[in-house]
Amino acid sequence: MATPILVTTTEQIPGKHYQVIGEVFGLTTQSKNVLRNMGAALKNVVGGEIRDYTKMLDEARNIAVDRLRQNAEKLGADAVVMMRFDSGSIGTDMQSVAAYGTAVKFVEADSAQPQQL
Repeated sequence: MATPILVTTTEQIPGKHYQVIGEVFGLTTQSKNVLRNMGAALKNVVGGEIRDYTKMLDEARNIAVDRLRQNAEKLGADAVVMMRFDSGSIGTDMQSVAAYGTAVKFVEADSAQPQQL
């Protein structure tokens, strides 16, 4: 089994030299069913955490990162640096999550060129 693509929010990976391949993204849009939306609307009246939406966003984040890894792997990357998330609402009941970063390929220290990101 191949080593999974390393994903980090940092610019540098300690002890690793790499060449930049390019940007990669992982995207997903999620929604809850009508009954859960009604439950969320009721919770809005009394306040507090809407656990179904929190769970949905957590699942969406994981899907987005998995897709980011898949896209990096297609480019031949060993890792993704500077990974970030972005999210936004679509209408009243859908949430879009994007994971994005820079795909990189590890190289030997002798052949590494200085990287500027």
